[in-house]
Amino acid sequence: MSAGPEEVQPRGPARLADIGRLAAFSDGVFAIVITLLVLDLRVPEYHQGELLTSLVREAPSYLAFVVSFIYIGVLWLNHHALLRLVRGTTLALSWINIGILFGVVIIPFPTAVLASALVDGDTDDLRVAVVMYALAAALMSAPWLVFFAYLRRHPALRAGHIDQGHVHAQEARPITGLVLYGLAGLLGWIVNPLLGLLGIIVMIIYHGVTSEGLRTGPLQWVRTGRRG
Repeated sequence: MSAGPEEVQPRGPARLADIGRLAAFSDGVFAIVITLLVLDLRVPEYHQGELLTSLVREAPSYLAFVVSFIYIGVLWLNHHALLRLVRGTTLALSWINIGILFGVVIIPFPTAVLASALVDGDTDDLRVAVVMYALAAALMSAPWLVFFAYLRRHPALRAGHIDQGHVHAQEARPITGLVLYGLAGLLGWIVNPLLGLLGIIVMIIYHGVTSEGLRTGPLQWVRTGRRG
């Protein structure tokens, strides 16, 4: 017996859900997380006439805030570019996106740990804080790799101007994140935590420069010697 009209499951792009709700929800999460970072900034305790000294002492925690603020901004830029690769979403892709957002929402915690270690901790404390931050950043890369792999295997999801080669090229970016954030954590643990933190900052810059992908944006200008 043939299936009724309500039982027919259309194939290809017709089965895709609109990307708008996923994008709106994700933007809301990013906005909340980047705002929550400021809650870790504190007015230091001080005696009369010593406010400036106390604020200077807290300066490293402000550095941790700035690094994470930029990091979340870079992640948002990357996520914005990511959604331009697809014409719609599926249940599986939505779950992968939730994995990406999970990595985003945990950032305030290693940020607070890093800020505390920079102000009140010794070298061992800072070593632990840098490794924690690097580990969180490395794990952040995993769902992005899954996203690109899923998109490569499901061409019906891709926007019309996106070819297989473009998607495949982007998989190198989360792989780079997994490896180099991990190495930054290792460097911070074995050699010097400040060197590990510097490695994390360099990787954030890398993901900012490549937010539009490896075939477009500033890296494209460097490779070709021209814009466009």
